[in-house]
Amino acid sequence: MQRSTENPCLLIKTPLNMEKIASTLITEKLPWLKAIPEPGGYKGLVLVYGCKDREKEASIISHEIPEADRIILIEGVAEADPQKIAEIASIVSRNKINRKECFAVRTVRRGKHNFTSIDVNIVVGDAVRRETGACVNLSNPDKIVLVEIIRDKVYISIVPGNFMLRKLPPGKKPVHRILRKIRVVQMPYLGPLDACKNMGIRVGREIQNFEVGELVIAPIGKVPADELETFLRGLREGIESRYRIQKKSYNNRKPWKVPVYIQDLYEFVRAHSNEPIIVLEPEGKPVSEVGEELREIFAKPGKINILAGSREGIPLGVYRFADLVIDIAPGITLSTEYAVSSALIAIITMLYDEINANNGVMD
Repeated sequence: MQRSTENPCLLIKTPLNMEKIASTLITEKLPWLKAIPEPGGYKGLVLVYGCKDREKEASIISHEIPEADRIILIEGVAEADPQKIAEIASIVSRNKINRKECFAVRTVRRGKHNFTSIDVNIVVGDAVRRETGACVNLSNPDKIVLVEIIRDKVYISIVPGNFMLRKLPPGKKPVHRILRKIRVVQMPYLGPLDACKNMGIRVGREIQNFEVGELVIAPIGKVPADELETFLRGLREGIESRYRIQKKSYNNRKPWKVPVYIQDLYEFVRAHSNEPIIVLEPEGKPVSEVGEELREIFAKPGKINILAGSREGIPLGVYRFADLVIDIAPGITLSTEYAVSSALIAIITMLYDEINANNGVMD
């Protein structure tokens, strides 16, 4: 059956463990409503009953209760059976989706059932398509049919296509493709072994965070083997830990695991003298003044090399081979783990208009 006075009118999604606080605030602000936290024992949810004007009440909750992450207007209620869900969804969508629009179905299933979320998506999508004549577009829909299953009850809603805020909206291009052009050349952090390990972990996490094309660890001449080994062990640990998180977080793409190489700094500079080289050192120009030079460098095909020092800076002789020497934060000495990440953020910021105009690619 569809909405009635006995069915909930709003489904509120909150951060975990904020359900009771949100429900209390809702009933304090709107005392005629009844708010049930953790329906079915599921955290992060509040069901609201007794609405007089759902749109108005949802607007009040949205503007005055920040604990409410998402406020969903329930359009229909069904039993937890794919065919019954599809029947109600087709009725609900009749006046909510027109034939000139595209839609997608998103199902969240809580509890044990003899069907999957994908099963529901397929059946509901077909029913809505036949009812409305609208097309299906999973990547950029005009409308989304939300199917929220809580044990034996199903709550159906129609929301705008941009309701899922974590998605990139049209016209906003991701930057990971331009970052793949970058080869970071990092001098190793050497010294006490515990410091080497900790710094390696931090550098590894920061490098993997940006998913640059590759990382080259570039010592100068002879260095202590135990210190370099310890730094590299920490580096790999940092990369692995961040990569594991990215694999869980990125639903729309597979993250890039940054490959790591070792090469003497001077040997690297000689071998890559035909490629753009950017040195990060305080002697350089402020990054805010080199926008045009950065655009010209990143417009070229192939890799761009960004060189960063450690406890010791990049040797002055290398500057002669650099296309650009830049100072990320004039007057501030950045620690080893923040130098490259700060530079990458600055470069992305300077180049973002070009990245957007070229669909995320500048070569």
